[in-house]
Amino acid sequence: MSGCCTPNGGCHTGAATQVVYKVQGIGSAHCQGVVTDAVSALGDVTSVKVEIGTGLVTVTTAAEADQAFDELIAKTVDEAGYDFAGRVPA
Repeated sequence: MSGCCTPNGGCHTGAATQVVYKVQGIGSAHCQGVVTDAVSALGDVTSVKVEIGTGLVTVTTAAEADQAFDELIAKTVDEAGYDFAGRVPA
């Protein structure tokens, strides 16, 4: 698998974008894994890093990180059972 491919086998061209979000309720390795798995399953996501305690979720994507992408992340986090608190300013 090259660096341009997602874990689900989809490949993308173009530059990657990294966005950081705040998610409430990530207090354990279990929570970290649930959020990581949920966000990683999205088609354009190439990597996810979830910090226990701070709730910072760093998402690398081949897609444009626009409002629609933010809404998709929010919906995914909500469906995983956690509270999406928004994008962290760069």
